[in-house]
Amino acid sequence: MNKLTQKCSKYYILISSLILFAVGTLFHFLFDILGENFIIGLFVPVNESVWEHCKMVVLPIILWWALYYKYIKKTNSINSDKWFTAMLISLVVAIITIPFLFYFYTGAFGVELVVVDIIILFLAILYGQSLACHYYKHTSKCLNKYVAFTIALFIVIIFIIFTVYTPKLPIFMDSLTQTYGIQK
Repeated sequence: MNKLTQKCSKYYILISSLILFAVGTLFHFLFDILGENFIIGLFVPVNESVWEHCKMVVLPIILWWALYYKYIKKTNSINSDKWFTAMLISLVVAIITIPFLFYFYTGAFGVELVVVDIIILFLAILYGQSLACHYYKHTSKCLNKYVAFTIALFIVIIFIIFTVYTPKLPIFMDSLTQTYGIQK
């Protein structure tokens, strides 16, 4: 097992998940803390909709993988195509896991609990990081790093667009105020 594969270990997965969870949690409150700044609202949740809560993982995951890559490539030979494909896997899995688990538990049990929502955020990150590391360690197929990063950028742009021009669908509706997107 080379040094880089060791970096994508259970320890790495747990530590990265805890850090991403802390940053994602901070993201939840940034819009209000920074005075409902429109620009900040493009990247962090602006309401209590399921869609906006997915923003809690988007930038943190992209930045984590990009910054860690910059740090680790100094001391390791790294397959950047595989690394950024793994980043994309972590991102997509976390984004899909949040609404999946939320709608599963609220639909199955008919309740909505903040503590369960917090656990869902952590599980989404943990699951995404775990699959990404598994992919990195055990596969040889990958996207070109520029393609992976372009897809990640596209995801960020979609979140920005849907924050401003919000579809009138339940996933986008703030359950507390019955509003959609950022209030201009």
